[in-house]
Amino acid sequence: MTRIFLLRHAATDWNAEHRIQGRTDLPLAPGSVATLRRERIPREWLSPPWLTSPLVRCRQTAALLGAQHAQSSDDLVEMHWGAFEGLTLAEINAEIARLRIEPDHGLDLRPPNGESPRQVRARFARWLDTIATGEGSMVAVTHKGVIRAALSLATGWDMTSDFPRKIDWRLPQCFAWNGILRLERLNCRWKDTSLLSPERPA
Repeated sequence: MTRIFLLRHAATDWNAEHRIQGRTDLPLAPGSVATLRRERIPREWLSPPWLTSPLVRCRQTAALLGAQHAQSSDDLVEMHWGAFEGLTLAEINAEIARLRIEPDHGLDLRPPNGESPRQVRARFARWLDTIATGEGSMVAVTHKGVIRAALSLATGWDMTSDFPRKIDWRLPQCFAWNGILRLERLNCRWKDTSLLSPERPA
């Protein structure tokens, strides 16, 4: 069983403005850089392999946490929001109404010229198939859309409503992979290095 910890990147200026970024490649906000530089995660967390989305906000997050040599994977890139990238949530809702897109399609909500959550989930599943199942852990710095896809794949959540449990997007989310993805623990604390032991249930 491989334990996969998915961590969302730290905030950018667009996050603070509640703008959808998608594939738009923005750096972290200066405040996020300062916060991550103060973060001191236990050394044990840097022992497993680290991977990142190729977008700069993820690569910066990994490097500032101490994983300067993390490998990037295109499969971990954020959902492509197409024509909705750069818009606020209020503007997106207005566009959904204008274009007569069904807003509660959940996994099948697809922005114009973009990607649906179901497509992100399929992409993430393909990435999982490249991971050898064995005793070990890995950390992947990715995006909210990818982590939501993983939650859907692991639990059957259809995204037509909020996820039923509270998620702290500043912390790693723990999944187990042995050919089937299973959610093990939400909101893992950096101080709990015992989570990295394959013998210990998460």
